[in-house]
Amino acid sequence: MRFVVYFSFPPGKFDQAVADGSIGDKMGRLLEETKPEAVYFTAKDGRRGGIMVIQMNDVSEMPRLAEPWFMLFDANVQFLPAMTPADLQKADLAAIGRKWK
Repeated sequence: MRFVVYFSFPPGKFDQAVADGSIGDKMGRLLEETKPEAVYFTAKDGRRGGIMVIQMNDVSEMPRLAEPWFMLFDANVQFLPAMTPADLQKADLAAIGRKWK
């Protein structure tokens, strides 16, 4: 399954990693472990963060993917299931609409 993952960093551990020069290594390790299809860094609500698109075969993979973000940066991590247009077409919204109209 495809998921959009939103992550944000409170000040503290992230600031320390920037200051001590370890941010590149830590972020590289995280992205290597996560293997996102795409990742974009941004800021939201005044916090550093980003959005990435990942594939998971099973939701039991969530701890393996999220824990390093928690441990290294006290990050907030949110997993949002996502569909492509083909996935949405496969859902057959017209049939659902007929059933529930």
